Amino acid sequence: MSSFRAIRIDKTDSGSSAAYAEFDDADLMDGDVTVRVTHSTVNYKDGLAITGKSPVVRRFPMIPGIDFAGVVETSQHRDFKPGDAVVLTGWGVGETHLGGYAQRARVKGDWLVPLPAGLSLAQTMAIGTAGLTAALAVMALERHGLKPADGPAVVTGAAGGVGSVGVVLLAKAGWHVVASTGRPGEATYLKGLGAAEIIERRDLSAPGRPLGKERWAAGIDSVGSHTLANLLSQTRYHGAISACGLAQGFDLPTTVMPFILRGVALLGIDSVHCPRQKRRDAWARLARDMDAGSLAGMTTTIGFDQVIATAHDILDGKVRGRVVVEIA
Repeated sequence: MSSFRAIRIDKTDSGSSAAYAEFDDADLMDGDVTVRVTHSTVNYKDGLAITGKSPVVRRFPMIPGIDFAGVVETSQHRDFKPGDAVVLTGWGVGETHLGGYAQRARVKGDWLVPLPAGLSLAQTMAIGTAGLTAALAVMALERHGLKPADGPAVVTGAAGGVGSVGVVLLAKAGWHVVASTGRPGEATYLKGLGAAEIIERRDLSAPGRPLGKERWAAGIDSVGSHTLANLLSQTRYHGAISACGLAQGFDLPTTVMPFILRGVALLGIDSVHCPRQKRRDAWARLARDMDAGSLAGMTTTIGFDQVIATAHDILDGKVRGRVVVEIA
């Protein structure tokens, strides 16, 4: 047995608290693969978990961190052996199962994906859950039959993690990308990722009309609430929006009009329990379409000691793009 460093969330009378702590191998949960964690990342959900602003954590004490990358130390799973490089996103890790903000993790091998060819461990966390979600959203739009010739594609929360990767993937596929952001100063950054047009968040975030002027054929929304309602009301005939977040809220104050008058589709994106093959397909797409320059341009790297402070920053809208955490 050996000890390792981790972030620990404990339940308190006022909610929860997060601090750095020492754990022991005996504290790890059931699983058939033990991984030496080298990298993780800070997603919006991680910010909610660490700050306690939303009941993301459903078991205490908890090690947060909904994704990680690392090297297998021990394995009783048929697909993995010591020394294999692996990636994990979702499956309740960091919520109900001890997560990635630790030097060691024990999980089910069925939750792991082999390191995608062409990507480093650090690059997979530069993509992370947010990037995987964006890829699933793009692929859902394509399965719906939409293509760049149908019209523009809108991305909300474009300067965030899901949004940044979504802009890159859509632009790479040939779409005219409309990037919505509440940070006008990020226009140069977004255009560098491939956005053709920038619109202000306030244009979509207030209560709108049940049916608006048709503006886009497709979209990726990580915001929810009035923003998603406005996206739907302004989607072209037989267009679709992939919904994958709730930064503005989990409500959806819309009507049936976009659906029954224009045949608009709302595509729900779940990256937590996404089947293994769909995950592998999404990672292959990311390895192919996320060029190293774009990925580096949207990524900030921090040390393990900076995670808690960065979790607060991401909820305050101070984080652009993606954050890689060097755990080792």
